[in-house]
Amino acid sequence: MLRFALFTLLLALTAGALLTTGCSSPSYAGYKHSPYTIRGVYYVPMHPEEAVGFVEYGIASHYDERGFFTSGKTAIGEKFRAGDMAGAHKTVPLPARMRVTNLKNGRSVVVRINDRGPFIPGRVIDLTPAAAKKLGYHADGLTEVKVEVLSVGDGRYRVD
Repeated sequence: MLRFALFTLLLALTAGALLTTGCSSPSYAGYKHSPYTIRGVYYVPMHPEEAVGFVEYGIASHYDERGFFTSGKTAIGEKFRAGDMAGAHKTVPLPARMRVTNLKNGRSVVVRINDRGPFIPGRVIDLTPAAAKKLGYHADGLTEVKVEVLSVGDGRYRVD
């Protein structure tokens, strides 16, 4: 009986450790704002202090849900989750919090920017399906938006 109890406890501790590793802290320290190249285009992200308060107008798209079943991680190592309020931007330091306002209907959401993109000319932000649905453009695919950076970084690295 004692062996069974010890085995059960060990099993529970192992399962708990495996579950929490997926929720562990990200693999970056502070924020990510290093230059990078995609498809031959060189991008230089803003410095965290200059990004706070940044405002931009343009076209928003949303991620294709089919990619969430097979894809892996964002640019800062976080797992893609279709239900998250998250998105991608080309030059904002990662991670960042951004308010996105749909200019066609006035709806707005706050999202976590944890990825790079969209790399299609004319688009300023790519959002998860959940964010696109809250903004009311999921069925249309694209909409005109205003994006505002609220903060950059996490924890002690956060800049408001």
